[in-house]
Amino acid sequence: MAQAKKSAAAGARTGKAPAPAPAPVRRDPERTRARILEAARIEFAQRGLGGARVDQITARAGSNKRMIYYYFGNKEALFLAALESAYEHIRKAEQSLKLTDLDPVEGMRRMVRFTWEYYLAHPEFITLLNSENLHRARHLKRSKEIQALHSPLVAMLEDLLARGQRSGVFRRGVDAVQLYISIAALGYFYLSNNHTLSTIFGRDLMRPQALQQRLTHMTDLVLVYLSK
Repeated sequence: MAQAKKSAAAGARTGKAPAPAPAPVRRDPERTRARILEAARIEFAQRGLGGARVDQITARAGSNKRMIYYYFGNKEALFLAALESAYEHIRKAEQSLKLTDLDPVEGMRRMVRFTWEYYLAHPEFITLLNSENLHRARHLKRSKEIQALHSPLVAMLEDLLARGQRSGVFRRGVDAVQLYISIAALGYFYLSNNHTLSTIFGRDLMRPQALQQRLTHMTDLVLVYLSK
């Protein structure tokens, strides 16, 4: 109000209309937090926990250190939040597949394809997991959310397996968690070791044709294993 009066008084002296007062800055806490998390995922994926720099994260996020410490507390807490965010992203994407609406065989085929294509589209997910495994899951063990995030995934696979068993296309006695670990491992190992494997076998394993061959191979392995 005082500023508006001063502007009006100045305008009266100069004969010019007073300049409008600047609009108040609107803060968006959720958007700021999301930007920091995205920047943190990239930085941690590229450099690991030890090599990552908070200055780089703030620069990428267009934020400042005060906001990082306000929202997350410290660098290690930010690393855990980045891990949880990465897991939340893939788990939500899996739910959008709506596998419970599909034929069991087609649903399992889609699950294998999705996992493979997600790893290809999000290489930072693999490198983040590599980094946390170096720390023996020290951060994830402190998470209050991580197991709950994975419960829908297990339930979805259990539903596919049960329906496949009832219809006579899947064998009995398959553990949903073991099955998912196998599906994930088939793609994870290939991609996380593609440089060494390509050198050892004298092949470019990241060629489009090689990637398609890998998807076909993984799908066949899973479906043959599940068949009666």
